[in-house]
Amino acid sequence: MSEAPSATIVATDPEWLELDVEREVLEPLGLSVVRAQGRSPEEVLASAEDAVGVLVQYATIDDSVLRGLPGLRIVSRYGAGVDSVDLEAARAHGVWVANVPDTGTEEVAGHASAMLLGVIRHLPHHDHAIRSGVWDFKTAGSVPRLSELTLGIVGFGRIGKAVAEGVGHWFGRVVAHDPYAGDADWPSSVERLGIEELFSQSNAVTLHLPLGPDTQQLIDSSLLDRMPWGSYLVNTARGGLVDPVAVREALDSGALAGAGLDVLAPEPPPTDHPLLGHDSVTLSPHAAWYSDQSLIDLRRAAAQNIARWWQDGEPRRYVVGPSKR
Repeated sequence: MSEAPSATIVATDPEWLELDVEREVLEPLGLSVVRAQGRSPEEVLASAEDAVGVLVQYATIDDSVLRGLPGLRIVSRYGAGVDSVDLEAARAHGVWVANVPDTGTEEVAGHASAMLLGVIRHLPHHDHAIRSGVWDFKTAGSVPRLSELTLGIVGFGRIGKAVAEGVGHWFGRVVAHDPYAGDADWPSSVERLGIEELFSQSNAVTLHLPLGPDTQQLIDSSLLDRMPWGSYLVNTARGGLVDPVAVREALDSGALAGAGLDVLAPEPPPTDHPLLGHDSVTLSPHAAWYSDQSLIDLRRAAAQNIARWWQDGEPRRYVVGPSKR
């Protein structure tokens, strides 16, 4: 490596106060770890001026950041998605990009399943009714039997498969869509469909795919209109996958009977976001990935990406974007 024996790593925008896990991994290698708190390109530029690497939660790493930080050599993201990082610009500037794709699978699958069952069983409606003094099982309205429903899973990687394995046996039928998944490990109990077929045949759809140019607001009115009347939508992946106006209109019309959303765009949402305050929407604050242990695992894995790069010249395990240098 051409860098000096010691260098700085900046955690741009962690939602936790301490960086003890990251320092445990990186400080023995002579790397100092500094905590910042900014998501915008301008804030990242100001905080990471002397950094050779950044640990990123939600901060934007675009071409302006990469041009403004010529000493930057690696971006390691706390999480699987890298939609906040301009991968082409990173390649052009010779900057490694790494992620953590396999931490929190159990947590996200469990959270998605809980949301799925909660909105179908109308648990939020019952809770609100009881707290307002009404004790009546009929307050939730129509409640379908799970075994009479078809569950659709969009994105059939680790998490999608875990959802199918966990709750799929309660549904009458499970179908999935994933153009990138191979046939070899596709379970025989799950029918493979095109996305339009899936929405046409599914009473409940749960999303487990990455956000990118091809999936931005993929879930729009044209797909939602295909769903059987009174269906359900769950999103624990990325807020940008859905058109919030289309979801609101489907909820208002009754085409969607409920939605469970762990993610919104933007985050946190503005007070006038079309999906805030709707009685048929259950929300959580991008928390599906979280447990006490998954947070530790996530932080350690993200720091280890940088440690491997520092020692070996490349992250090795979780490389998303290779450096040209």
